[in-house]
Amino acid sequence: MRGISFWSGDRPEPFANAERAALSASDATPPVSRPNADEPRIVILLGTHQGERFLAEQLDSFAAQTHKNWYLRVSDDGSTDGTMHILRQYQRAWPNRIEIAAGPCKGFARNYLSLLRGASRAAEFYAFSDQDDIWHADKLERAVRWLSQQPAEVPALYCGRTRLVNEQAQPIGFSSLFKRSPGFSNALVQSLGGANTMAFNAATHTLVCQVGTDIDVASHDWWLYILVSGVGGHLLHDTQPAVDYRQHPYSLVGSNLGWQARIKRLYMLNAGYFREWNARHLKLCSTFESLLTEENKKIMEYFCQARQAAFPARLWYASRSGIFRQTMIGNIGLLIAVIFNKI
Repeated sequence: MRGISFWSGDRPEPFANAERAALSASDATPPVSRPNADEPRIVILLGTHQGERFLAEQLDSFAAQTHKNWYLRVSDDGSTDGTMHILRQYQRAWPNRIEIAAGPCKGFARNYLSLLRGASRAAEFYAFSDQDDIWHADKLERAVRWLSQQPAEVPALYCGRTRLVNEQAQPIGFSSLFKRSPGFSNALVQSLGGANTMAFNAATHTLVCQVGTDIDVASHDWWLYILVSGVGGHLLHDTQPAVDYRQHPYSLVGSNLGWQARIKRLYMLNAGYFREWNARHLKLCSTFESLLTEENKKIMEYFCQARQAAFPARLWYASRSGIFRQTMIGNIGLLIAVIFNKI
């Protein structure tokens, strides 16, 4: 998950008791409007771990949503700081709006997939959330508007750009603007949108649970992109940011912008992480190959052959698969990965 906090160095002191928490349901927790029964119901899926520093600000942004018919399901992955105290305060202040479960403690992706598996409350839509971002007031409204226009029986996935902010929530930039249409040939080699921007319909929820949630994937957002695109579902990458994506030293995953991020990706490519992630995803894809569209079956076949063939044949297979990334620099990196058999 983006933004998991692992404290080090000059970290703030954890809460010693309720008084030091400086958070009370009566004077610090904002009121939340009653659900509007005329609006589609959306379940927010929030994974937490050592999130005391920024969690309240994110919860407050839920209360400010213009779409009021939401329910929050939280999975806490073994926090030992003040995270659970904050969650309980909000749970008392917002009765019947928050459910808290214990996470599997097997990493952020497993935590979010367990949230999906356990989301038993009937809902038309679902949305992932990180613990340290800030949602714009119309975040849910915009996602629900697009999702409501998609056929209910077809898996649909909404994601988008983010506005990057620093620890003090001051804007410092934006995530990349992707112009190419999303699809399976992109999903095989790139995670298009962060989970902190993702919302999806009940058909996507059913699809994920059908394929399985106790699985080993690189990240839950990348996996949903592969799944939904693979079966021919509907996808939208919103060019207008609706999330303030906080950048701080304790983030497990940060922005992909800048030369430091590019150097890190090159290191991971050379170390074989990219190839190993692809191997995991392709193995899982084979378990639901019957659900793939015919075109996507051919794309996956060519991609698998590209991974196995000797040079220069793998260039031909990679070309036939149509795999691509969303930026010019990304495609240069992809070509390098193909040449050196790192895909």
